[in-house]
Amino acid sequence: MNRFSISLLWIPLLFGCVSHLNNVASSAQDEPEIISYTKYVDPFIGTGGHGHTFPGATVPFGMVQLSPDTGVEGWDWSSGYHVSDSSVMGFSHTHLQGTGGGDYGDILLMPTVGKIKTEPGSKANPDEGYRSRFEHVKEQANPGYYSVFLEDYKVLAELTATTRVGVHRYTFPESDASHIILDLKHGISDTARETWFQVNGDNEIVGLRRSSGWARDQYIYFVAQFSKPFKSIQGVKGGELINNATKVEGDDVKAVINYDTKLDEEIVVKVAISSVSIDGARKNMEAETQGFDFEAVKRQADLTWNEKLSKIEVEGGDQVQRTIFYTSLYHSMTVPNVFMDVDHQYRGMDHKIHKAEGFTNYTLFSLWDTFRATHPLFTLTSPKENNDFIKSMLAKYEQSGQLPVWELAANETGTMIGFHSAPVIVDAMLKGQTNFDEQKAYEALVAAAEDPRRGLNWFNAEGYIPMEKEANSVSKQVEYAYDMWTVAQVAKRLGKTEDYKKYSNRALNYKLLFNEETGFIRGKDLYGNWVTPFDPMNISLLGAGEYTEGNAWHYNFFAPQDVNGLIELHGGDAGFVAKVDEMFEQEAVNDNHMAHDVTGLIGQYAQGNEPSHHAIYLYNYAGQPSKTQARIRQVMDEMYTAERDGLSGNEDCGQMSAWYVFSAMGFYPVNPANGEYIIGSPIFSKVTIHLDNGNDFVIEAKNNDINNLYIQGATLNGNPFDKSFITHQQIEEGGKITFEMGASKSTWGEAKESRPVSYAITPAEEAELLEVKEQVFRPAITNKSVIFNTTATVGLKCITPEVKIYYTLDGSTPSASSTEYNEAFTLDQSTMVKAIAINEHGASSKVSEFDFKKSYYNTGEEFPKLTINYEKNASYDAGDKGILNGEYASDNLRDGKWDGVSGQDLEAVVDLGEPKQLHQLSMGFLENTSSWLFLPQKITFYVSKDGKEFTEVSQQTVEMPNDHPVISVTRFSAEVNGTYQYVKVVAEPFEKLPTWHLGAGNTPWMFTDELVIE
Repeated sequence: MNRFSISLLWIPLLFGCVSHLNNVASSAQDEPEIISYTKYVDPFIGTGGHGHTFPGATVPFGMVQLSPDTGVEGWDWSSGYHVSDSSVMGFSHTHLQGTGGGDYGDILLMPTVGKIKTEPGSKANPDEGYRSRFEHVKEQANPGYYSVFLEDYKVLAELTATTRVGVHRYTFPESDASHIILDLKHGISDTARETWFQVNGDNEIVGLRRSSGWARDQYIYFVAQFSKPFKSIQGVKGGELINNATKVEGDDVKAVINYDTKLDEEIVVKVAISSVSIDGARKNMEAETQGFDFEAVKRQADLTWNEKLSKIEVEGGDQVQRTIFYTSLYHSMTVPNVFMDVDHQYRGMDHKIHKAEGFTNYTLFSLWDTFRATHPLFTLTSPKENNDFIKSMLAKYEQSGQLPVWELAANETGTMIGFHSAPVIVDAMLKGQTNFDEQKAYEALVAAAEDPRRGLNWFNAEGYIPMEKEANSVSKQVEYAYDMWTVAQVAKRLGKTEDYKKYSNRALNYKLLFNEETGFIRGKDLYGNWVTPFDPMNISLLGAGEYTEGNAWHYNFFAPQDVNGLIELHGGDAGFVAKVDEMFEQEAVNDNHMAHDVTGLIGQYAQGNEPSHHAIYLYNYAGQPSKTQARIRQVMDEMYTAERDGLSGNEDCGQMSAWYVFSAMGFYPVNPANGEYIIGSPIFSKVTIHLDNGNDFVIEAKNNDINNLYIQGATLNGNPFDKSFITHQQIEEGGKITFEMGASKSTWGEAKESRPVSYAITPAEEAELLEVKEQVFRPAITNKSVIFNTTATVGLKCITPEVKIYYTLDGSTPSASSTEYNEAFTLDQSTMVKAIAINEHGASSKVSEFDFKKSYYNTGEEFPKLTINYEKNASYDAGDKGILNGEYASDNLRDGKWDGVSGQDLEAVVDLGEPKQLHQLSMGFLENTSSWLFLPQKITFYVSKDGKEFTEVSQQTVEMPNDHPVISVTRFSAEVNGTYQYVKVVAEPFEKLPTWHLGAGNTPWMFTDELVIE
């Protein structure tokens, strides 16, 4: 009780000071030498706004993240905690750090007093369950430690952790009805599918929580030991209490551990976890904790953090800047997470048990975020761990056949875009931090580059991704181009000349979507037409539209492998600088209320999401480093604070913080894999990086303060230095770079020879490597539709000038010897038309295919008459006769031609008006699982002569996919041979999104277009 009384005295003062410091910055630049780095860390930063961080106890890259859960549903509760809450459900052992989706929250404990309650209750009325109210001024958080006073129970809850063990200390009041709830049903945005516990003796419980969520199949075994023997234990299953329980199994199992407690009596609980087995969890506990010495574990956690944080030593700056810096460094080292037991056993991607030979296995690779700055930062602060991260990625490749995209607890979630394991692996290789099999790594990189999924089939075959064939086509285009460059660098390193050429050319594919007229990288369709209408401000989401969580402004400057090529596309330095300036001058608006990630806006620069993070530093490449310096300082000053809402967007597993760590030191890896750091504007008077090789690299900024943000000049190891970039090798060699800072812009770094240079294929290599291909686009038809009811007059056209078009009508592949198209031709029966375009040099397009169907459909007359027996959705309504109007929908879910239904069967009946000779029936469905669009589980076709008695002619079933397939339209068809007046189709949906899906448990959609009756 004394410990709690003391904390009440100083916690309010601490919060008051931090708030004050954000408004009044200290001018002190020369503070005494830092002894404790952890004192500057505030784990509460990011727990407000949309930061999605957790405040609880963990150690660097620890498997356990023991933290309070205040909510488990909703975007802002992805980590289980948000500052807006005033009640807590308990303390679980696994948490995500700053992600845009929720999961984990495994093995929850909650101390209570009084009446036994086995459900958590609601935020609106905590008394309904075991929740407790709390006050934020009675919380404390430091690296490796968290505490809160539970007002409803008068219990002080304290948490600390080792790598694999969470340690709780609960200080109870006097009561003969004290309890600790163990809730195995509880989880964050997931569903428990198998839970059990078993009581061993009078102070141990073991068990399992197996769940499905973002990680589709996650195992957490646990061993929990209590410092005080149980008074009694009750089990809970189906909401019913089970007295004297020794083992309880089910999918919603809980336990109630009962005690008599004295005033201020402490009960310590140790919980070790494992993805492998109870035995693994027990070994983890025995190796990492002895006895129940909470303070010893807490001290060790602090020492461990202090050692890691000491890798970068800052001097100068004010208290707020130091708090932001060291909290950012702390956040950057909370992910990835150890994912193996002390005996090196772990659950692999194949869900078999493996042993990590010579490395530590890790999980949670949010690579779309962390490839940009977090992993490059690890090459400075944690190269050994980064090497093990890469070995873990390669192990995942061996077990699953693919490098991780967004892996979680040995489950590939398929979230986000790109194959960004590649730059992480390549960065380490090019920096000489290779302690893994380079040939195996290259094999994995090639497998990723040649994977036909997620639009890569189009990227590799066509050079670009047609917008109607793949969601987020533009974002994927530019990010794949970068990833291809990284593969090319390893090919070059290993002497694979042809591969080097191939992947280097693919790295230039981003140019194929640059539109000179608008100055933007934008969408193009299969036939080479720019998508219209075009508005660079329009924001789209993951899985829909042309851009991933962004718009044209956010992706227009992503070519880190070829910045100089990008500058040339914009007409040179002046045009490029003007375009970047224009981005900042736009209105700071988000036109998509669902795009929660697009935050931290300065114009259309979005610091709250990753695609913009490198953009400010691009000024250096065009000879305007002073613009970089001004904007970098603006972002650090405006978008980062020491308050709970101190992040402008999701922390995203360390990326938001890694950006700050780099930028505060004075440089940033625009290309995360080329070993160069682009210089910005340091905020501290001195930064020392203590490298693993024993060297120190010092960044000194003289005359540095809030006004003196411009670099006037620089020296490197005492020699004049005018480069606006520095290399990783120069840092690794140790030494000192000194900047003279001032309040006015200078010409430092502007000269051509001072700028960083970035070409995917350097000018010196062009003659040998550059493949100049004549791009001939596919022919298109001038017809509005390929469906007709009497005859169809077919017109062909091609956007490529000066070409000849050749076509066939018999299903054969056309060539220059096929019929040349000179004028429109007429069809009177269903026909497959194939066409190619050939230019004057003999370069040919790919083959276009148009499957013309002679069909009965409504042309405005009374018949055929469509009757639907499903409720339409206002947002996805093709119109009254939309699925019988003679027009196919495209692969684009937003083209206005799809009927979308959710949570109901789709039934359509067509009355032809009179009996007709029928040959075939077909109906199309769009599959775009990222956007929750799934094929029907079952579709049945019927025919009838009188509209009353229907005969089934075909029934087809679909199995739930195990991953996101390529976006496509599937047409289900049925052969018919007879005369009928009525046709009926019934499509039955899958009930819920599968466990592997990010939206698992929600209701999927079916999108249908034309019902074709031939």
